[in-house]
Amino acid sequence: MSKIGIVIKREYLQRVTKKSFIILTLIGPLLFAAMVFVPLWLATIKSDDVYHVAIVDRTGKYVSLFKDTDSFHFQSFESDEKLENQKDRNPGIFAFLEITDDLLNDPKAATIFSDKQIPADLKREINRTLSQYLENEKRALFNIPNLDEIIKSSRVNMDVQTIKWGKDGTATESSSGLASGIGMVLSVIIYMFILMSGAMVMQSVMEEKTNRIVEVMISSVRPFDLMMGKIISMGMVCLTQLAAWCILTVGLVSMGGMFFSLGADMGQQAAAIQGGMQSGMAELTVLTSMLSKFGSFNFIEIFIYFILFFIGGYISYSSLYAAIGSAVDSPEDSQQFVMPMTLVIIFALYAGFYSAQNPDGPLSFWCSFMPFTSPIVMMVRIPFEIPFWQILVSLVLLYASAIFFVWVSAKIYRIGILMYGKKPSLKDFARWIRY
Repeated sequence: MSKIGIVIKREYLQRVTKKSFIILTLIGPLLFAAMVFVPLWLATIKSDDVYHVAIVDRTGKYVSLFKDTDSFHFQSFESDEKLENQKDRNPGIFAFLEITDDLLNDPKAATIFSDKQIPADLKREINRTLSQYLENEKRALFNIPNLDEIIKSSRVNMDVQTIKWGKDGTATESSSGLASGIGMVLSVIIYMFILMSGAMVMQSVMEEKTNRIVEVMISSVRPFDLMMGKIISMGMVCLTQLAAWCILTVGLVSMGGMFFSLGADMGQQAAAIQGGMQSGMAELTVLTSMLSKFGSFNFIEIFIYFILFFIGGYISYSSLYAAIGSAVDSPEDSQQFVMPMTLVIIFALYAGFYSAQNPDGPLSFWCSFMPFTSPIVMMVRIPFEIPFWQILVSLVLLYASAIFFVWVSAKIYRIGILMYGKKPSLKDFARWIRY
């Protein structure tokens, strides 16, 4: 086995057998599943608190509109005094709604007074009640028979079908929203992978440097072989963890979905059974449409490009992280060099999100060719089937820069790994590269 292979085997086994790796691998899917189901569970919990709201209707037209709900109790309140003087005498009232004029003439004549910030649900309930009444009042002013039915029948929800022509002349239904979703998921995976793997590479190099283990290792292994062994092994570790996360997350989400479906009450189940045929046909139609839209994407081609951009982006960033780790003695000293790269990665992610809305815009176009941003931005654009020459130029620039970054990092690594007690500067990096 080559020396690089020995380093890869040692680093990989050392990382995957750590308790921290195993614990994080198991906790990660739980956190992802919790992000999906905890909000759903919290939404089913109803608060026992009931807010008392006093309606001070100076016109007498609107007080009867408000009906009590599970959270809000509306009551009529008559007073000629200012509401500021009434709040201390009525401590049980949470808020006062004062209506001073006809809302059709003056929509700003309704005001809510409260000592605290009112819940968004309360404002939404008041706005809904008043808006519904005022709409009906305005319609009545037109004095048109059956106006409500006319308005309902005139509403049209238009959803233009999009068809994509294949090279062989076949036509399949496509979806720009689905293309955006696929690209954004792939770009987020690359973003997370680069951050995790880069930090792991830098931490591994710094640990061996501070423990003086690297001095023994370099006596039998070239610095370049040691650096490349670490980069490749950390990539394999992150791939292993991501694969485990995907499998466990899918399993937990599936189990959570079964739990929520089994936890539905009998009334909901009866309603589902009663409308089973109609809902079943509707779900079948949606599923068929979704499958036909998936068929418009060449997933083999997308996966190949994902692997290529994945590897190129990982090598570029990991080599720079390894160079930084070799040149510093503590995580505090590395921040001034890591922060610019972190900001560039975050910018690339934001550019990728923008590209999902405008894949051919100038920001998307130029960020697709810059090596620091192309792995993330290009994965958002590829599902939109951009010209092949753009992908080819982006890959050439990415791998050319990756080779250059590896060469530069190796120059810094071979000197910085044996330097102690000095905080390096950019001038020191430039001098080490020229050696």
